[in-house]
Amino acid sequence: MIIKILGSGCKKCVALTENAQQASRNLGIDAEIIKVTDVVDIAAHGVMSTPALAIDDKVVSVGKVLTPGEVEALLKAQ
Repeated sequence: MIIKILGSGCKKCVALTENAQQASRNLGIDAEIIKVTDVVDIAAHGVMSTPALAIDDKVVSVGKVLTPGEVEALLKAQ
């Protein structure tokens, strides 16, 4: 599973990264977490507001910091 955090590297992006890491650990999922900071790459995903979360290249959240529990729910749905 590949989890992408799309954003500039701001505090919210860092928080979302940490929450995604915690969620994958909680579920025992061996996920690769990739930080995407290039504006062109972010726009290519159709994202205009960051931070955003993509799971296996499907954008599932835009413009907010999800809690570990919210990320877990999205991971389970995949």
